[in-house]
Amino acid sequence: QVQLVESGGGSVQAGGSLKISCVASGRSFSDYGIGWFRQAPGKEREFVAAINWNGANTEYVDSVKGRFTISRDNAKNTVLLQMSSLKPEDTAVYYCGAKHLPYGGGWRYSDVSEYRYWGQGTQVTVSS
Repeated sequence: QVQLVESGGGSVQAGGSLKISCVASGRSFSDYGIGWFRQAPGKEREFVAAINWNGANTEYVDSVKGRFTISRDNAKNTVLLQMSSLKPEDTAVYYCGAKHLPYGGGWRYSDVSEYRYWGQGTQVTVSS
């Protein structure tokens, strides 16, 4: 079992940058694939980025490729999402989710239902 806490959200102007964090508590953080999702008002939660257990493999939704970077530090039980060139359409509550993968391997990283554990979310607001 793992508990997730997101932080680092805030308000920024279009074109700006923001780094949000997902810190996990519990054992064996490296047994988990981590995904970042976001949810805007009135919309479904959507996939943003994912990273495998050792950070060697990352995936992004097309709309953030080249602007967002996901990374992890297993020694600190932390996954980061560095966001640059932010746009008003990036405004949402950002959530991190954890998928338990004790034997490694892949998962359907963009599927919300794959993730058993979620944080409470952090608000990101981008003004034009």
